[in-house]
Formats: sequence, C-alpha cells, structure tokens
Amino acid sequence: MKLATDSMVLNNTAPYSHREYLVLAIPLIISGISTPILGAVDTAVVGRIPDPASIGGVSVGAVIFNTMYWLLGFLRVSTSGFTAQAGGANKQSEIILSFLRPMILAILFGLLFIVLQNPILAIALSLIGGSEAVSSFASTYFSIRIWGAPFILLSYVIIGWLIGMGKVRLALAIQIWMNVLNIILDLVFVLGLGMGIKGVAYATLIAEVSAVVLGVWLLYLTNKERLAGIKLSMLLEKEPILKMMKMNRDLVLRTVCLLTMTVIFTSMGAGQGEVTLAANAILLQIHYIIAYLFGGFANASSILVGRAIGGANLFLYKRAFTLSALWGLASAIFLSLSVFIFGNSIIAFFTTILEVKAVSEIYLVWMLVFPIFGFWGLQLEGIFSGATEAKSIRDSITLALIVFLIALWFFVPLYQNHGLWISFVVFSLSRSFFLSLFVPKLTREKFSIKN
Repeated sequence: MKLATDSMVLNNTAPYSHREYLVLAIPLIISGISTPILGAVDTAVVGRIPDPASIGGVSVGAVIFNTMYWLLGFLRVSTSGFTAQAGGANKQSEIILSFLRPMILAILFGLLFIVLQNPILAIALSLIGGSEAVSSFASTYFSIRIWGAPFILLSYVIIGWLIGMGKVRLALAIQIWMNVLNIILDLVFVLGLGMGIKGVAYATLIAEVSAVVLGVWLLYLTNKERLAGIKLSMLLEKEPILKMMKMNRDLVLRTVCLLTMTVIFTSMGAGQGEVTLAANAILLQIHYIIAYLFGGFANASSILVGRAIGGANLFLYKRAFTLSALWGLASAIFLSLSVFIFGNSIIAFFTTILEVKAVSEIYLVWMLVFPIFGFWGLQLEGIFSGATEAKSIRDSITLALIVFLIALWFFVPLYQNHGLWISFVVFSLSRSFFLSLFVPKLTREKFSIKN
C-alpha cells in the first residue's frame, strides 16, 4: 500500500487515524534519534580504545556540548511550533519568517560560542570534574567540535522548520546523510587511521557541517517564491519577535533546569571513579536514544496541536492527545521489553572493556524503568511546544528539579550510584506528573473555553 503524502497527513480538518499518525511519526522518530546516535557512535568507536578514560573524555565532552546546545534547544522547538501554527492559519509569509528569525539567532549564538570557547571549557571542566586523563581527552574533543557550533544551531532551525511544515521525509533525508557520513568517517579516522579522540571529533564536525549545507541548499531551492516576498520590515515586526523571545526565554529556563540535573548527575557519577563514569555514560546514551524515540511521537503531536490551534480545531487538538498517549505508552512498554531482552548486547555494542560492561549491566535495570515513568512528560512537552506555551513546561520542570535534588539528598548516601539512578527516575516521573496538571489550563486558554 502506498504511504500517505505529507499534504494528506497535514490535512487540518480530517480525523486522524492511527495509520496517518504513524506515517507522520515514524520518519520523525528516525530523524530524531540521529542526535543521540551521533554521540552513541562516538562512544562505541572510542569504546574500542583500551582505556576507560577515553570513554569518559568523550562523555564529558558530549555533556559540555549538550549543555551549550540544549540551552539553545528552543531554536528547534519554537521554530516548529510557530511554523505549524502559521501553516494551520495558511499565512504564507509568516511560514518563511518563522525560519528566518531564529536563523539569525542561531548564527549569532554559534559565533559567540566559538569566541568564548576557552572560558566555556575551563568552567565546564571545573564543574564536572573527573581525572586528569578524562579532562585531557575531553579538551581535545571539545576544541575540535566547537567550530561546528553555528552549523549545529542552524541545523536546529532547519529541522524545526521542516517538522513544523510536516516535511518529515526531507528532515529524515538530511539526518540520514549526517549519520551515515559520521559513521563512515568515525570508522576511517579512528579504526582506519588511528586518530583516536581527534578522529571522533573531526568525523562529527564534518558530518554536522555537511548536513547544514545540504539543508540550506534544499530549503532555498524549495522556497524561492516565499523568500522573494519577504521584506526587512516584515522580519523586524515587533509583536512576533516579542512572542518568539518570550517563548524562547521560558524554554531556556526549562533547559537550564534540565541541564542542571544532567551536570549534577554526571558530576556525582565522576566522583565514583572512571569505570562508574564510563558505565553511566553508556547508560545515558541508551537513555538519550529512548528519549528521542519518544520525541518522534511528541513531534508528530506538536505538528497536530500547532495546526489545530492555528486552524481553531478543537477536535484535532484532542485527537493529538489521544494518539500521543496511546502510542507513547505502547512505545514505553516495547522499549522496556527490548532493554530487558537485548540490554547486555546493547552494552556490548558500546564497549569491549569487560570491567565497564560488568558495571553497566549492574545499573541497566534503570533503563527498564525509565520509559514507563518518563514517556508522558516527554509527550506532553511536544504538545505544549506545538501550542507555543512554554511557561508551563518551565514551571513543571523547575518543580521536578526540586524533587530531584531532594531525592539525591535522601537516596545517594544510602545506595550510592543506584541512588543516583533512583533520583534520575524520580525526576522523570515528576516531570510527567507536574506538566499534566497544566493541561486543563492550556485547553481553556487556547480555545477560549470557560469553566
């Protein structure tokens, strides 16, 4: 049977079937997991080097970049939401402006990261800690990948815009190109030429830059008419810029909370030794892959919600909730079972170091629990992002961070690294619980429903 086209999937009025939702979600899932796959491939290749510190170095370097880039994650999230709503309202000029405004921000922030690379690295290493060997590997990895900052941030805008437009196949093609090239270059530079950490960093940098060049070229070819109608005065209109900045502010604060949790988690793991740090790094990579798998469904729901609100379609809005909940839960169960059955094999993919493998297997149980406890919060973030309502996301994750800190204080002294993972799962559960409390308010405000 022929798959539905993007235009069919993005029909504003027709009731969405499970099949149509999956036609939209599956390419988004594949596209979304490209982000953690880049880190996973780097970790797996470095795992062939017989030194746990090298895995820890890539892990710490990845945390630094995640911290930097996640702070600017609003570039993708808000771009997707505003683009979807512009499409739902059929505002052609606003569709392309939803790309151009955040594009300028992406380039400026990327250049700023390059200029401030030395203090960023020094502060990050002092906060995360770790051994001298781990810090040395992390510094090497960072000093190479930092030059891709403007490109990776611009890729957030490109992918966010394509997702908001429902052009999921094009987004997928760009991500596949980036990942295939990264894998090939990893193998050539590290296993073939013996370049070690430098080879991993160069492979990822080249893959990131090439994906953005491809994306900009494709967007230009397919949007010449829209671009021709844009004037500078339209780009600088005060009201849409203020609306974008308000949402971005809340998303930055949300990300600060999320990254605070991640940095504390990594730092406390580093304090328990290089082997435990390496084991936690592998499990975190598995967690990222799981989270981004959920992100495919969340992005699909974000498109539906954005277009429903843009077109004032309450039925489509409610349908997005139903599909998101059903497929999110089904995916959570499937992923937990997959980790249970294939967990040891997955760990073996990341490293051949027996000690690291053994410690990773001890804590693998938390990757069984995470999907069930965390899926709904991730789904809801997609829905709220499509509604361009980030204040509730910010408030809920702030509360979840407070719960996380309390859990650390209570569980880590009792259970050490198990206590660290218990706190992580408690954070994920709190994230789901608190954001669900804001759903009734979102519905009332977006559709002017009175109590």
